[in-house]
Amino acid sequence: MKTNVYLHLSAAGLLLFLLSACGLKWTETSGEDFNLLINEGGPELGYSPSSGVNVLTVDRFAFKDLNQNGSLDPYEDWRLSTDERATDLATRMSIEQIAGLMLYSGHQAIPGGGYRGSTYGGKPYPESGKEPYALSDQQIKFLTEDNLRHVLYTRVESPAVAARWNNNAQALVEGIGLGIPANNSSDPRHQAENNDEFNIGAGGDISRWPNALGVTASFDPDLMLEFGEIASSEYRALGIATALSPQVDLATDPRWYRFNGTFGPDPALATDMARAYVDGFQTTASANGWGNQSVNAMVKHWPGGGTGEAGRDAHYGFGKFAVFPGNNLQDHLKPFVEGAFKLNGGTGSASAVMPYYTISTGLDPSGENVGNAFSSYFINDMLRGEYGYDGVICTDWGVTREDGGMAQFGATPWGVEGLTEAERHYRVLMAGCDQFGGNNASGPVIEAYEMGVKEIGKEAMRKRMEQSAVRLLRNIFNVGLFENPYINVANTEATVGKPEFMEAGYKAQLRSLVLLKNENNVLPLNQTTKVYVPERYDPPTEGFFGPGRPGGWAAPVDSALLDRYVTPVATAAEAEVAIVFITDPQNGRTAGYSAELAESGDNGFLPISLQYDAYRATEARDPSLAGDSREQDVLNRTYKNKLAEISNRSDLELVLKTVQEMGDKPVVVVLSLSNPTVVAEFEKEIDGLLIDFGVQRQAVLEILTGKETPSGLLPLQMPANMLTVEQQFEDVPLDMDPHVDVSGHSYDFGFGLNWDGMIEDERTARYKKD
Repeated sequence: MKTNVYLHLSAAGLLLFLLSACGLKWTETSGEDFNLLINEGGPELGYSPSSGVNVLTVDRFAFKDLNQNGSLDPYEDWRLSTDERATDLATRMSIEQIAGLMLYSGHQAIPGGGYRGSTYGGKPYPESGKEPYALSDQQIKFLTEDNLRHVLYTRVESPAVAARWNNNAQALVEGIGLGIPANNSSDPRHQAENNDEFNIGAGGDISRWPNALGVTASFDPDLMLEFGEIASSEYRALGIATALSPQVDLATDPRWYRFNGTFGPDPALATDMARAYVDGFQTTASANGWGNQSVNAMVKHWPGGGTGEAGRDAHYGFGKFAVFPGNNLQDHLKPFVEGAFKLNGGTGSASAVMPYYTISTGLDPSGENVGNAFSSYFINDMLRGEYGYDGVICTDWGVTREDGGMAQFGATPWGVEGLTEAERHYRVLMAGCDQFGGNNASGPVIEAYEMGVKEIGKEAMRKRMEQSAVRLLRNIFNVGLFENPYINVANTEATVGKPEFMEAGYKAQLRSLVLLKNENNVLPLNQTTKVYVPERYDPPTEGFFGPGRPGGWAAPVDSALLDRYVTPVATAAEAEVAIVFITDPQNGRTAGYSAELAESGDNGFLPISLQYDAYRATEARDPSLAGDSREQDVLNRTYKNKLAEISNRSDLELVLKTVQEMGDKPVVVVLSLSNPTVVAEFEKEIDGLLIDFGVQRQAVLEILTGKETPSGLLPLQMPANMLTVEQQFEDVPLDMDPHVDVSGHSYDFGFGLNWDGMIEDERTARYKKD
């Protein structure tokens, strides 16, 4: 039949046909940092001319010769499936290369490098004369000598700097070995700041959203989906292809300091939010699945980190035990197995999972109590076996480091403190994990491999290493990094923080605010309302990775911003209404423990308080449910009859002082919430109460002045008192007695007011409990 086609063509048509049939199906353009190969009907390929990688033409299409061997290997062939390519590449990798692929870097600032100090040409960055997007000496080392390919971004100087740093890193690794690109990642980075200002049509450094709990307060999974879609676009423009999120732990203990990073304590709502978040991040719309706009989502923390005994956190030895007095592990699995693993979009399931540091006490049928990443029961038997999960499993940061003591941050080998560093790596691998969070050096992984060779043989251990390599490579292939890991800086500057993204984030902030009290319709205010906003004392804080805040008195709202919404006055005497800005009770960085107290001979354990006044734990559990019988640890971790004093009692004093100064004039409190709070100490004295989950002050003022209608609902319970906090079970959701205000409103899950009264709509019908 082809002969017949040729016979009917004119001579000119035949010549044109033959030229077309024999010509290349790709073109090349040159850019500032990289060249782009454009395939007809195929992917665009980016490469750096400085890397040494050449272009191969096969079947008239362009391919990158990543291993520089002059031929097209299966992993370089973009026409093949992800699984075919990942499997082929894994078989070509040396053990040293696989060990490097298993590493996930410590936190990297750009510029500045790691928290433990970095150099540029042997000098500190400020003295080096290097550009802010230059690679540090330590980054060059872990990329070249240790074969590390997963880098965790923290602070970046600007979007353009992040993009150029990515391009430098990709050009470096493209020319090494098999040409495996870097898979850069980030913890959540879209949090709004109090004094940011939103202007319609204006851009910013990145779109600003309420925290996870705030988006959850919308009770709208579609809003979470929108966040994921926008955030993933900004991530890819920054060179980020993996999100170390979402945090889908059920926040069933109200005292946990990571409560505000979750989707709250309700299993149904958290499950829907988890699914929407992952779908938003992972789905490339044009492909309805994986593509070059996808961002891998690493859901955390398996099997749920919100059940630390007495609300303590497992970043520290004093919080390493998770307990399940209600025998309720199943609720904690739902956001994973019914949400993140059952997506609506074409990617199907979250591509990565992170176990938490905790020892999930008493749940392993064998009786073993070790951190989740070391537990073959929780990883191999449950996550891999029972739930069939075959994605990447990456440990949380620092689990293989040496135990630094009860109050040491960042070293968390819980349950395996007696093993060596290499033995911990081996234990993690054989439990079923693939990757080591916060580890820059491949040496301990190679030692772990050698231990495996001795125990199960070279062939079996090689197979185990390749198994993890395939999973890790799959995530790099799925998001298109092997085709083009480079970023167009102009596109970055046009995408990150663009006006429509900024507007979407601001609208989400407005939807996150929850109005709990509005006595005598004191709200909304108007432009002419004379408003007194007292200064607030911000107590000093300790930082996790560096210096904290020094503390001091300051105005909580910029005066120029306040003047746009109301008529500010300097004293209560002049005011018609007072607005008092406070935060929830702050227990400090080592909430629930005092090293100084332990040094005096005490066990060191303290209550975590959700009230402002000093709290004595007369009804606390004794003995504790979990403990460590080793001589250097504590078996009975009770804090019964001990006193907790929070650092910002001054907030309660400020509210009561303002009430006194205002006399019979109304006082409105804006409470910035990270944890459920006992508001009984002041609620009856005030007239209005608005809950803020990490938003700009401008958004708060829009609600207070009626420019927007409050629509948020409580994604948690506000406890009636500390007794109900002590009596609730750490693993059971929504089992406290909620506060009831002077109007008879119960500050329970799903409660919120608008200008017409209590909100009852399709959201409350779907999620609110009877």
